[in-house]
Amino acid sequence: MNKLKKKRVKNPVTALSVGLEENLHKLGYAADTIWKQRRLLNDLLSWLAGQQMELSNLSEVQVNRFMGDRRAAGVRKLKTPKALGHILHHLRGLGLVPNPEALKELGPAGPILDQYRRFLRSERGLSGTTVDRYVDCLRPFLDARIQDSGLNLASLTSADVTSFVVAWCPSRNTGVAKLTLTALRSFLRFLHLDGVTERPLAPAVPSVLHRRLAGLPKGLERDQVRRLLAACDISSTDGVRDLAILTLLVRLGLRRSEVAKLGLDDIDWRAGTVCVHGKGNRHERLPLPADVGQSVAQYLRHARPTKAEGRMVFVRHIAPHRALSPSRVSTIVAETAQRAGLGRVHAHLLRHTAATELLRAGASLSEIGQLLRHRRAQTTAIYAKVDRTNLRLIARSWPEDAQ
Repeated sequence: MNKLKKKRVKNPVTALSVGLEENLHKLGYAADTIWKQRRLLNDLLSWLAGQQMELSNLSEVQVNRFMGDRRAAGVRKLKTPKALGHILHHLRGLGLVPNPEALKELGPAGPILDQYRRFLRSERGLSGTTVDRYVDCLRPFLDARIQDSGLNLASLTSADVTSFVVAWCPSRNTGVAKLTLTALRSFLRFLHLDGVTERPLAPAVPSVLHRRLAGLPKGLERDQVRRLLAACDISSTDGVRDLAILTLLVRLGLRRSEVAKLGLDDIDWRAGTVCVHGKGNRHERLPLPADVGQSVAQYLRHARPTKAEGRMVFVRHIAPHRALSPSRVSTIVAETAQRAGLGRVHAHLLRHTAATELLRAGASLSEIGQLLRHRRAQTTAIYAKVDRTNLRLIARSWPEDAQ
């Protein structure tokens, strides 16, 4: 006997739900998802009425209470505050719900860290991820400066800085230690500029022992690059997008964040150039090779969602169609490399691949540095060791008969 299909309860249509439906439709959501969001909005309004509250009183605390009551009632889906994201955004846009309070650092070090965050963003032009990493690295140093009277930075001396580094860094790996010292130098410069310390203490931060040019940059061979690009299924929209991303990484040596930040207005099709948004908020224009431009144009014409948000080139193909994150760019590289049978491949390896391929083609180190947008020639010098043919010309023969 066939079971009767359960009839879906019709959501009451209100002015709020109609506006929400229109916004979700523009973002590319399916009808089923829009229906669930309308129902969740109606549940929220009913809960507020039961609590004798207005929308203007809906804070993060009340949102957590609402979701807690849903879980207690046995609701199995849409039971976390994240599910209310689009609804809250819609209601805030109408001015019915207050904006969330900006997160502030807690504890005695909170005020100075909030000022330092603003400094890094406005003066240094660092990304939010980099700012968070700097602040996290500074917490142990600031914790050591907290006394009964609060945070003491005015009496900070060079000896205090050196003592912290000597005690803290030896037990950390090289990467963590280097980032901690970089963040510490930046923070000490900020303290001096802000007048907290009378003397500049950044020079007191020692350096982590690091032998420059000790490593050897590794890139993919030409056959491996062909296999990587061939692993993209260009019969699907995802494959067309991924091929364009990989071509940019391999041919122009872009960083994953630079691919994620690439905007539609950054490409000058007539001039054949592309503007790259690099580190430190630097904008530099590079030539756009024909094969790279062709793969990007193919994606824009046939694969990029028509309801994509914003002006970023590469977006999610699942609603909401927002710009890809740098981590998603890395995931695309890793997943494609696995399909190609290349094992574990990081996005930065393709940057090395672009540099080594240029070197094989006869490009000079200065030309490679211009493509990779290195600030210092020493950074590019590591690729000199890849040119084994020319290195053999200057290498001294091994004395076979040495006594």
